[in-house]
Amino acid sequence: MGRRVNMDSLGLFVLLISTFLHWTAASSADEISWSYSGFVGQSEWSEYFPDCGGTSQSPVDVITTQTKYDPSLVPVMPLGYSQHSNQPFSMHNNGHTVIVELPEWMGLGGLPWFFTAVQLHLHWGNGGPGVGGSEHTINGRSSDAELHVVHYNAELYPNMSAAMTQRDGLAVLGILIETGEETNPGFNNILNYMSRIRHADQKTFIPAFDVQSLLPKDLGRYYRYNGSLTTPPCYQSVIWTLFHERVQISKAQLLKMEMMLYSSKVQEVDRMLLQDNYRITQPLNHRIIFASFSAESGRELSSGEVTAIVIGVMCGCVGVAVIIRFIVKTIRFFKLLHLETVVVNSSTSSWDVLHNNRPAPMPRTKETEKSQEIKTDLALTLTSKAERKEELSPSPQTEP
Repeated sequence: MGRRVNMDSLGLFVLLISTFLHWTAASSADEISWSYSGFVGQSEWSEYFPDCGGTSQSPVDVITTQTKYDPSLVPVMPLGYSQHSNQPFSMHNNGHTVIVELPEWMGLGGLPWFFTAVQLHLHWGNGGPGVGGSEHTINGRSSDAELHVVHYNAELYPNMSAAMTQRDGLAVLGILIETGEETNPGFNNILNYMSRIRHADQKTFIPAFDVQSLLPKDLGRYYRYNGSLTTPPCYQSVIWTLFHERVQISKAQLLKMEMMLYSSKVQEVDRMLLQDNYRITQPLNHRIIFASFSAESGRELSSGEVTAIVIGVMCGCVGVAVIIRFIVKTIRFFKLLHLETVVVNSSTSSWDVLHNNRPAPMPRTKETEKSQEIKTDLALTLTSKAERKEELSPSPQTEP
């Protein structure tokens, strides 16, 4: 009996020790300061955060020809994004990105469950030539930046903390951002206030705005796959929706994003710009990326293909112009020829112009008969005259 009590006590002690060690490891993991490069950089994340070494990590490179079309994927439905109260949004710099917290009454439809909005944040590069800043890529092509809107499964879990460790716990919208000439007013709702949170751990309040103005117009064409958070602890709990259409901001807006914030705290002497806060693409492994549209209709064109199409269109236009010009000149030629013919016919006899149309000569037989008649008449006349002469002249006398 005493032996059994000792064994139970020993088991309870081991359980307490293992629980304590697990809690200590979790606490130390939460306190680990990670970065995108340098100490505890991306290559070392999996050593301190085991899930970062999993087989379903994000971001990924979407090869459009290898995606699988799924006709059951309906357009994404943002709920309450464009409606906002007078309550301001909270925004802060966590040392890795800028985060805007969203009210819980914003949500996301078009998925198997209802998801409640939590926050949105951005990823960008350093402004170097040919260097992108997006996390996801399409056919190996990176964009200048990327926006993520994070939601948790409100039907199955009570809050973000409970949902983020579950496979079906989170849903994130991925929006690729490119630069152009025009300013995007929607992004100014964030960028114009970033000067208030230049250093890590700084927070501010900003006026509420239409969050849907940050999304692409086409919410029906996207890629869907199961992945993870792109930052430690890299929980593999995200249903990703990456839109095919890219959103455009101006170069000045991108520059403000890349040069405004610091990853260092205000009290630190050495200030470090917050740049290149994107994770490199991860192996797809066994996963399938589904597309809400057919691969052919959403196929990405390379710069060479675009150039070839442009040249082909230009050559086609030139060819059509040459053919039209030839037809017009031909019509003009025949019109002039017809006009000249009409003028000539009106001023010249027909047989002088058209030699082959001269009337054929009369048959010679008719001419011979007419001559014969004239000769016959002439002969009769001469005969008549001779007979009259004989009658008038005296006849000679005969001898006795």
